Amino acid sequence: MPGFSLLQLSSVGGQAVFPGGSLYHATKWGIEGFIDAVNLEVGGFGIGCTLVEPGGARTRFRYGSARLGPKNDAYDVSPASHARRMIEDGTVMPIGDPAKMVRLMIESVDQHPAPKRLALGSDSFMVMHKQLSERLAELEAQRDLAFSTDWVGQP
Repeated sequence: MPGFSLLQLSSVGGQAVFPGGSLYHATKWGIEGFIDAVNLEVGGFGIGCTLVEPGGARTRFRYGSARLGPKNDAYDVSPASHARRMIEDGTVMPIGDPAKMVRLMIESVDQHPAPKRLALGSDSFMVMHKQLSERLAELEAQRDLAFSTDWVGQP
């Protein structure tokens, strides 16, 4: 018997990182870990959890409601200044269609089993694919090192 699904809105920032977004990423990675664990805890009750990871959407979030603090020239040399310049410039339009994204989110609750994640937008998919592939390659390169720390011998 199918259960029901919980939808948790995250973002591409829950799987990939950008300079200037450290506080934002901390919240998104935290909620993603939380929901991944909850999914394991409630799955036996027929409850699914889906993390929605959209990229940029053409809403007023970026250029309408985003607020910047006072500019500090010391950060001009940092890659973190890219986010500020993008918001100040106001011409880079997000690729995502919010109506399509919402439709897919709503449709996902009828899928059984529930999808664990929904990457919405080609920008989201591409940046997550790149960064996850890099992370996996870095992990694979440490295989021998990781296994070298296992206990050998009698307990």
